[in-house]
Amino acid sequence: MDVHDLKVFETVARLGGMKRAADELATVQSNVTARIRALEEDLGVRLFDRHSRGVALTPAGERLRPYAGRAAMLMADARRAAADDGNPSGRLVVGSLETTAALRLSRPLATYVAAHPAVDLILRTGTTAELVRQVLAGELEGAFVCGPVDHPDLESRAVFREELVLATPPGLSDLSILAARPEVRIVVLRAGCSYRQRLEEILARRGVIGLRQLEFGTIEAIVGCVAAGLGVTLMPRGIVADAAAEGRVDLLPLAPADGIVETLFVRRSDAHRTSAVSALLDTVAAPVLAAVAE
Repeated sequence: MDVHDLKVFETVARLGGMKRAADELATVQSNVTARIRALEEDLGVRLFDRHSRGVALTPAGERLRPYAGRAAMLMADARRAAADDGNPSGRLVVGSLETTAALRLSRPLATYVAAHPAVDLILRTGTTAELVRQVLAGELEGAFVCGPVDHPDLESRAVFREELVLATPPGLSDLSILAARPEVRIVVLRAGCSYRQRLEEILARRGVIGLRQLEFGTIEAIVGCVAAGLGVTLMPRGIVADAAAEGRVDLLPLAPADGIVETLFVRRSDAHRTSAVSALLDTVAAPVLAAVAE
């Protein structure tokens, strides 16, 4: 068994088929099948059950899978470490909350790309739960998420502090009447959004429970639905400030315990910290440090 065998195994397990794995690995199906059979013979166990739609992991395969995933991450990290000469370059894939990307990252990322043209930067957006999973799986080198995040395999660094506010339809400033208005709902991003959970907790403490939900995939859609009177949401003040200034929504401030949150940059604590990641954090932190100095 070697790392190449584990890579083939992990690809088949993830995609659920020899042909699909062969396509991703840019080889022929017979090569993938032969490598899997050789690995099974070496280990003395059957790793996959074959069926008409592809393959499924056996109990032995399920036990092997996390080791194969860690081996793949280790090899990718080793390549990054060997190629990292201190000058930011290569592919850098990081994640961010959509609100953070819209409110905080546009200018720093433009500055970063201009200063480090040898870096191929890819930014993926998602919820805190989605991004944390992707960092742990090695799919992202790091991500900007809503704190707190407590995981033994992650290290975090606070980069921003946000003030969250309740955004409501104009004239609906009394939260106590929400439960009596069945047409008003919680307007949120998909499951895994940290703001969504916080909103539900805030309303529950005010006796507002059981509101139905509307889920949307973009900030613009959420703000538009609130402005149309369909519900309430929880957002950083900077995201909804323009809509409030235009009179489209009302903003209700919250006590610091509810309304102040930190945006963290999280990464695997056992991964090599590339010069590209270090330069990104320095660039993002620069305006924050300047504001503190003023």
